[in-house]
Amino acid sequence: MATIGFIGIGNMGAGMARNLVRAGHEVAVFDLDTEKARGIEGATVAASGEDAVKGADIVLSMLPAGPIVASVYRKTIFPNAESGALFIDCSTIDVATARILAEEAQGHGFAMLDAPVSGGVAGADAGTLAFMVGGSGDGFARAEPILDAMGAKVVHCGDAGAGQGIKICNNMMLAIQMISVAEGFALAEKLGLDPQKLFDVSSAASGQCWSLTTYSPMPGVGPTTSADNDYKPGFAAGLMHKDLGLAMEAAQASGADVAFGRAAFDAYDAMVEAGEAGVDFSGIIRGKRGVA
Repeated sequence: MATIGFIGIGNMGAGMARNLVRAGHEVAVFDLDTEKARGIEGATVAASGEDAVKGADIVLSMLPAGPIVASVYRKTIFPNAESGALFIDCSTIDVATARILAEEAQGHGFAMLDAPVSGGVAGADAGTLAFMVGGSGDGFARAEPILDAMGAKVVHCGDAGAGQGIKICNNMMLAIQMISVAEGFALAEKLGLDPQKLFDVSSAASGQCWSLTTYSPMPGVGPTTSADNDYKPGFAAGLMHKDLGLAMEAAQASGADVAFGRAAFDAYDAMVEAGEAGVDFSGIIRGKRGVA
């Protein structure tokens, strides 16, 4: 079993840390919100990020943005980590920062992986996350048993930054699909059609996608989703907006044509500007339907 320092016990990090404890690992957790850290039964609550890192074989981080990740690694993790420790950053950040930090970690004598996740809070709690991992093959081999304790699918996507790249491509596709499903239901409603019939047909036809069959934005059809709980977030619109912004940055840097991705970014940008950053991203259907 590994000794793990975990920095960032938010909605996602909490479930991930609990699953590491359940798997028998020795886990020290740190978060600026001490109450969140104390909520991880069986883990040691570290007094600081430095204390969480000291003595750890593995250092995991789950933080909200690239500049925060860079600051934590440069100021807290690099100077205090044990020789030979492996760093796994599960935050979703820009590809460039992930690659720069991996280079800096190597310069300090450490291996570092970017390992963003898909699956939301429910997946973090259930231990069914999908991990998209960038970094060396040796680092991935060391990390895989740790990630297996938190996820159902762990994929080595390539060198440093590849995990972040795959994540933002995936989430751009997800956003486009969610908007298409929302518009389909909105149109059906305007035509006086039964939304259940649309679901029954499309879920077994060419309109089928995860945003329809697993996470329908229309309440009352298909499996129970956030739509059936007043759009309380499993994955908030603000987070989707952030990920789409990263995708737009990457597209601009690479010269990729992402016209529908740009339209999706604009739609979620408007949702955030309207004060709905904390609403589930599937709640974008409310504007399409003209309901509050």
